[in-house]
Amino acid sequence: MDNFFKAKKKISHFDLKNYKQIAQGKDGRIYSLTSDKCVKFFFREDTCKKEYEALKLGQKTEVIPRVYESGDNYIVMEFVKGVSLAHHMKKNGYIDKELTRKILFVLNELKRVGFKRLDTEIRHLLLNKQGQFKVIDHKRAFSTKTSVPIKLIKGLKKYGLEDQFLSHVQRMQPLLYNNWKDKL
Repeated sequence: MDNFFKAKKKISHFDLKNYKQIAQGKDGRIYSLTSDKCVKFFFREDTCKKEYEALKLGQKTEVIPRVYESGDNYIVMEFVKGVSLAHHMKKNGYIDKELTRKILFVLNELKRVGFKRLDTEIRHLLLNKQGQFKVIDHKRAFSTKTSVPIKLIKGLKKYGLEDQFLSHVQRMQPLLYNNWKDKL
């Protein structure tokens, strides 16, 4: 495995000048390194540390991107090729049982690996070409405790798909649905 920033604890924008920026959020910027690797450059080291700890724990599951290298303000990880659940919902306008099953699998995996936050925003659920979800942006995996996917359901509601999703959950996992319904 090649190390992009060999033994650097910190990187700067100068280190990234030859790479294409592919995204930017409030916590940092993401640059493409290769066809299957990217680097997330963080504005704050404490945010990088929180996300790295979650990603490291998440290496036990296929729903979290692979991590290859890290420093004080960056993480080199798997570049997930796919579309967000938000984009998928906007384009297709429905959520079927199979997609619901995959979302429930993701939420169960977050719980299984030890995350306290069992929720994600629909823009952070990426559906790859193989039809599998990968979840990104985990800085709150341990600092926010949620057992009901309120942000996920709120995102589905934006597209008018909350009831469709919850109806599938009710049929597929009635105990889980009963646990959620009073907290929504």
